[in-house]
Order: sequence, then structure tokens, then C-alpha cells
Amino acid sequence: MLRRLFEHTLWGSRFLLVLGVVSSMLMALGAFLLATLDALQLPRYLASYMDPDLTVEARTDLRNRVLTLIVKAVDGYIITAVLIIFALGLYQLVMGRLEVARDSPVASQWLPLADLEDLKGRIANLLLLVLVIEFFQRALLQDVDRPLDLLYLSVGILLIGVTLWLGKRKPPGKGA
Repeated sequence: MLRRLFEHTLWGSRFLLVLGVVSSMLMALGAFLLATLDALQLPRYLASYMDPDLTVEARTDLRNRVLTLIVKAVDGYIITAVLIIFALGLYQLVMGRLEVARDSPVASQWLPLADLEDLKGRIANLLLLVLVIEFFQRALLQDVDRPLDLLYLSVGILLIGVTLWLGKRKPPGKGA
């Protein structure tokens, strides 16, 4: 009797993770709004960029700000995707398949999760993309005044390339 009560309680505790699903969706909404607000600033900057009276230095500075704004917006949308994929994956792993997605031709391609490792792998790939974007955002703002600065930037780009290459390799036994 006590064992059965414990097992029911333990099995029912999975519903706590629904709070994680809801929280992830709320964070996704927040990230989406931030990215969209960043993107909506773009026309104002572009209008300023077309001003023929801008000096070369001012135009370069404005161009860097525009590129940084674009990168921030893309970054925000990728973070939104990470949070939504996490929420959907967590729900599927804990509660079962989404009934409304069962008939959707997109659902089988978009989120075919086998297990927790599959979810972690998808999220890790998206987080790696976020980190790459963050690196390039900071690289755009970096002053390259000395040859050593250029070397550091080159090494950073090389490390990112190696990381992306390693991330695409299939583990042994997982196919070619």
C-alpha cells in the first residue's frame, strides 16, 4: 500500500515539468519580443545610413551598429527557437506526443525526438550557433589596431570552424 502510494506520487511528479514547459514558452515569447524590437529599429538606422552628408567614419560606425543590430535580432530569434524546441521536447518526453501535431506533416520533420539525448543534441547545436553569432557580433565591434589583434581574431575564427566541423561529424556507430 505504501509502495503503491509512493509510486503514484513519483509518477505524478512528472507534472512538475509542465511548469518548465510553460516557463520556456514565456521566455521564448520574451526573446521573440526583444528580437523583434531590435529588428524594428533597423529602418531608422538604414534611413540615417543613406544620408549623403555622413562622413566616412560616421558611415562606418553606423554600418557596424546596423550589422550588430541585425546579429542581435538573429541571435534573439535563434534563442526563441531553442526555447520552443526545449518546451516541445520536454513536453513530448514527459507527457507524450502532442495530439494536435500528430496530423501535421511538418511535425514529423521538425521535432522527431527519440529520447533525451536527441533533445540535448538539437539544443546543443542551436546553442553553438548562438555562441558563433555572439562571437561575430563582438568581432564586428573589435578594433583591429595591431597585427596581434588580427591574429587573435583569426585564431577565434579558426576555432569556430573546427568546432562546427567537429559538431557535424557523426559519432562512431551512428552512420556515415
